[in-house]
Amino acid sequence: MNKENLIKSSLAGFFSFLTIGILTLLTYKTEYGIFLIASFGSTMVILFGYPESPFAQPKNIFFGHLLTSITGVIFVNYVPLPIYAMIPAAVGFGVFLMIFLNVTHPPAGGNPIIVIIGSASFSYILSPIIIGSLIVIVFGVVLNRFILRKEYPKK
Repeated sequence: MNKENLIKSSLAGFFSFLTIGILTLLTYKTEYGIFLIASFGSTMVILFGYPESPFAQPKNIFFGHLLTSITGVIFVNYVPLPIYAMIPAAVGFGVFLMIFLNVTHPPAGGNPIIVIIGSASFSYILSPIIIGSLIVIVFGVVLNRFILRKEYPKK
């Protein structure tokens, strides 16, 4: 193991801990709402481990999570399909939208599943999706731009 890899993985692990820790505290120790979703865990891997990836860019993180979550909410509330058909249809449509609109963020592909299984309403879009994604992006900018001095977001 080389020193550079140890530093990179340590910083990624620490900032993942810190970011998810803040979202968890906001969710469980305040009355402000839910800020944490499972797919944010996968976002940590890309954002802190591979920030140069197009999938780690703020627009991809924000709009990827937003589009797929809206898709899930629309399907669960307005598309009268059995759950075994609704979930794959919503995931497929969410993936289509991300790729078509050039905002692909692979962890967001799981959001329709989370939304449908949880029977989420439109309030889910504000919190945890919008607010949570913005918090995640702020931590990504702090680490990548200000601490590691990387060009992040990429232009």
